Amino acid sequence: MAKTTINTALLYSALDAARQQRQLSWRALAGEIGVSPSLLSRLGNGLKPDTDGFATIVGWLRMPAEQFFERDGMDSVDDQTREPDLMAQLAPLLRARKDLSETDVRYLQQIIGATVERARAQG
Repeated sequence: MAKTTINTALLYSALDAARQQRQLSWRALAGEIGVSPSLLSRLGNGLKPDTDGFATIVGWLRMPAEQFFERDGMDSVDDQTREPDLMAQLAPLLRARKDLSETDVRYLQQIIGATVERARAQG
């Protein structure tokens, strides 16, 4: 059976991208997310977050938790080569934009989502 763990490097990288986009310190980012600065420091050192901390972070990033999972002993090649969901990757980038309102972000997500679905249907 495959073991699933949290890819702390990927999670930390997503947080760092959001931090840089917002021009925040790590301490300020922790305050915005609602976690302790030490949790972010532990992530930076490759340590796993506690369950509540992980849930809070992925909720704040508005990304599915599964995007940060690593699986040992995957059963199929498809699971290993599957691309991450485009909308899951774009959502935090759109949300980080200071010039976009929540309404703007939702609208762009709908447009991009419809475009992706159309491309899949044609491809």
